[in-house]
Amino acid sequence: MFNGKKVLVMMMTLILVMSTILPAMSFAEETVTIDVYSFNDFHGALIESGKNVGMAKLVGAVNALRATNPNTIVVSAGDNYQGSAMSNLSYGEPVSEMFKLLDVTVSAVGNHEFDWGTDKFSKWSEDGNLTFLASNIYDKTTGEPVTWAKPYVIKEQAGKKIAFIGLTTEETAYKTKAENVETLEFKDPAEAAKIWVDYLMAGKDAAGKPDAIIALTHIPASQNGYGADPAEPVTGDEVAAITAVEGIDGVVSAHNHATVAGYSNGVPVVEAYYSGRALGHLSLNFTGSTLVVTPSVDNLYKRSEEITADSAALAAFEKWNTDLAPTLNAVLGKADGTFTHDRYEGASTTVLGRWVCETMAKAAGTQIAIQNGGGLRRDIPAGDITYGILYEVMPFDNTLVTLKLSGADLLKNIEHGIANTEIGNASFSGLQVDYDSSLEAGSRVLALRLADGTPVAMDQYYTVVINDFMYPKGDNFDFKGAIDVKDTFIPIRDVLVNEIKASGTIKALPADYAKQYGTYKVQAGDVLWKIAKKLGTTYQNLGQVNGLKNVNLIYEGQILRVPQN
Repeated sequence: MFNGKKVLVMMMTLILVMSTILPAMSFAEETVTIDVYSFNDFHGALIESGKNVGMAKLVGAVNALRATNPNTIVVSAGDNYQGSAMSNLSYGEPVSEMFKLLDVTVSAVGNHEFDWGTDKFSKWSEDGNLTFLASNIYDKTTGEPVTWAKPYVIKEQAGKKIAFIGLTTEETAYKTKAENVETLEFKDPAEAAKIWVDYLMAGKDAAGKPDAIIALTHIPASQNGYGADPAEPVTGDEVAAITAVEGIDGVVSAHNHATVAGYSNGVPVVEAYYSGRALGHLSLNFTGSTLVVTPSVDNLYKRSEEITADSAALAAFEKWNTDLAPTLNAVLGKADGTFTHDRYEGASTTVLGRWVCETMAKAAGTQIAIQNGGGLRRDIPAGDITYGILYEVMPFDNTLVTLKLSGADLLKNIEHGIANTEIGNASFSGLQVDYDSSLEAGSRVLALRLADGTPVAMDQYYTVVINDFMYPKGDNFDFKGAIDVKDTFIPIRDVLVNEIKASGTIKALPADYAKQYGTYKVQAGDVLWKIAKKLGTTYQNLGQVNGLKNVNLIYEGQILRVPQN
């Protein structure tokens, strides 16, 4: 006979027992890992050469990583196209093809995206199947954000919504050709980041509130140790301001070609060297409602031999290489020695910079030439010089600009180009410069003379040639006080090509236009000849350098200038 009361009691007892047991049971929450891989400052480095792994191996490396975790997103932090003959001659078409193979769907906007104006963005977007992100670039004529980029996108992956906000360094205003950005305003990136983080966190996008927000930027970051130790702090004024914005879960940096994997204000930051040599990696680990983001860098160039080139990317590269081979491989002449160039090494003119400046001055018929260090991008190796090499040396389509500059303005600009840690060292010809890089910026030049040794007069005007990027304020040089300014519209690269062809062989000469000096404080009991011996020079030289009328008369505490090279 059915006893409903007894069954009810049994059910209530069972519920009571289960309610006691269930809280004690431990259920492991599922962890979802989404990998965000980034590269930056690719600069059209499609060819495998030196540390550059090239287009085919970059695609191969990403495909291998994606195979280990299908929940992978690949992004670019800008400066994608300008930099190699293969890319420049086609305005970035093979790079767009590579982006499509990599499934790069979003890119920050770099300063060198503007080297060919702003009319290329729509084609790059279409050909590469990607969206440019720029939340802090505004059109001055409308007062609104630019129409060829979006402030952010939300990508859904493994059930998680990842928002990417695009940010561009304010340096872009003076680190690309001025006329190409004259209608644009580059607003404070941290302020833009806050606007859009607040918007997204409020759930105002149709997709709802994102599960993570990544700042995809063309903004520099720095870190000691090349990203090997995440405990090393990440530095940089702009990146520090961005990471101070509450709600940002990670930052992808770029622009200064650094290798970074660490934290700023507790927020993970990555930057992946340049030219596709490395991949930045933000590992997003979701466990329930908890998100942990871990930064790292995969230095592809260190394991290039083990990377299998992607067959489709290799076929695309070979097609472009075949089509452009007659131009790229044309031998222009020979280099007798290596024309070295590292704008951050030393404090002034490089071997390559000397030759370029001398060639510019010769073509323009001026006394003096000045070339910004960032306008030259690699050494010319000893041996055959091809058109392809020269395109990589000077990838920018800059032209010769002649002008007259007062001695005072000349001094100011030479000062700006010496030991400049932000933009690198400038090169020049037609001058002799004595300097001390240990002194404060703006007071490092000790003596400024023309090539024949005549002191530069501050109130006299001199003929000078620069490139059109530098005029009037490129890289924060200042040529606004110049007179008789004329853009010749003669491409500097063509001038270099013609000089090599005419010479047959160009000789690498030492960069000895600038002489570095240090200081020595005279101690009790010192005499000039002993000081000279200790410092590896002569007492006559010390006497001349310091303008001593009597080399036997020095006094304790006196500061002497001492040649360093």
